[in-house]
Parts: sequence; structure tokens; C-alpha cells
Amino acid sequence: MPLFSRAREDIATALRNDPAARTRLEVFLNYSGLHAVWAHRCSHWLWRHRWKTLARTNSQVARFLTGIEIHPGAQIGRRLFIDHGMGVVIGETAVIGDDVTIFHGVTLGGKGSGRGQRHPTLGNEVTVGAGAKVLGNVSLGNRSVIGANAVVVHDVPEDAIAVGIPATVRQRGNLDAGTRQE
Repeated sequence: MPLFSRAREDIATALRNDPAARTRLEVFLNYSGLHAVWAHRCSHWLWRHRWKTLARTNSQVARFLTGIEIHPGAQIGRRLFIDHGMGVVIGETAVIGDDVTIFHGVTLGGKGSGRGQRHPTLGNEVTVGAGAKVLGNVSLGNRSVIGANAVVVHDVPEDAIAVGIPATVRQRGNLDAGTRQE
């Protein structure tokens, strides 16, 4: 996808996901999550082309400017929305699908110092609540929701919600049933 089309898509994603966003200009100028994703794309390109020191330097400058740390090796899909963003950390081997929303204070971190896949894999349309920690080589299924401040150390299936420390998994329909208006 061409660069400017992708940027327009990113701005539209922020407008769609954040009720406080008023204009495209406001989003373009002020959304640190958007700026961090754009910086990551540059860093990731450098990383894939073996300019690893420059990639890490660019990602650290972006971290300084945005408060969001995304390792250049992380793989990020389309339309990632990082809301508020401060304190978000995304590790080197993390894989993030399309249409994912991440709130402030989230860590997609590793466990241990081994080689290989050490960070989480998030499916499409996943939401990770504020302060949540998703640690190690775990998978979050499509449309799963991670509650605020949850600590996830095991896989979460599709259409499920994980809450608590350590996180327990429930099917989303079970939680929604008690709040539905008949």
C-alpha cells in the first residue's frame, strides 16, 4: 500500500476508534500512538535491511518523543491503534495482527532470555486493556479482549476475554449475557 494511503488509513483508524478525536489534522499532529507506529515502520524497514543499529537508534528516538517503545523487529499489521500510549512496550518478536487496539501501559514482553519467538502473537481485532501485561510466547486469538491490568501468561482463544492476575479466560458471550438489555 502506498505511503500516503497508509497514513490516511491510520488517521481514519484513530478517528474511528477515539471518540475524543475531532479532526484529521488534530490526529495527525497530536496522536503519539500514531507517531510511534509511523516511526516503527521506518525502524522495521531498516531492521529488515540489516541496518540494525540505525533501526534501534530510530526506535529509541521515537520512544523518547512518544513514550512508546516498539522494538524494530516487531511485526505489526494494519490499523493498529495505540490509545494514549504512554508506557506501551512491544518486544522484538511480537507479532500483531490487523485492527488491534492497545491502551496505555501495556507490555507485550518476553519471558527469559532464550532465542526464537519470546513475545506474544496477537490475532486480528484484539483489544488489550490499560496496564495489561502479556508475557512470553503466547497467542491471543482473533477478537479476544484482555482486561485492564491483567497478566496473561497462557494462550487466549478466539472470542474470549482474559482478566485478573494471573489472567483467567472466559468466553465473551458469558460475560455479556448479564449486561444485555432484553
